[in-house]
Amino acid sequence: MKKLFGSPGKVSGLALRIGQCCFAAAAIGVMLSAHGFFNATAFCYLIASMGLQVVWSFGLACLDLHALRSKRSLQNPILVSLFVVGDWVTSTLSLAAACSSAGVTVLYSRDLNYCRPPADLPCSRFQIAVAFAFISWFLLAVSSIVMFRLLGAV
Repeated sequence: MKKLFGSPGKVSGLALRIGQCCFAAAAIGVMLSAHGFFNATAFCYLIASMGLQVVWSFGLACLDLHALRSKRSLQNPILVSLFVVGDWVTSTLSLAAACSSAGVTVLYSRDLNYCRPPADLPCSRFQIAVAFAFISWFLLAVSSIVMFRLLGAV
């Protein structure tokens, strides 16, 4: 079995999962604190997608923590296949949500002039939430690639 950075049941895998969970939760929190986020469907989709990512990443972080404490390996073909499918599905949904939210944010700030100084506060929060979503997606993409490589090695 290969020992890759981010493998399930390793400290690096736990760190990736915690990072995914924290940045996704931060994206949700910042987006919910922005006034008027519910006016754009893309922002609601971002919250739903990041919510799914929080649940998925938190569950796998707990599984990694259990494997580390009990010194068990999580690298069997069935588990790795499940991790691959789950990571690729959540990664695709997260990227779509982050890109659509970024598009709406650009539309608000540059095309509609919605982000003038009195209403600038929600726009900066939209941008911060989208940035957190992209960071969370990047960490999930790393996990997805690692899981895909592990699946080939199993």
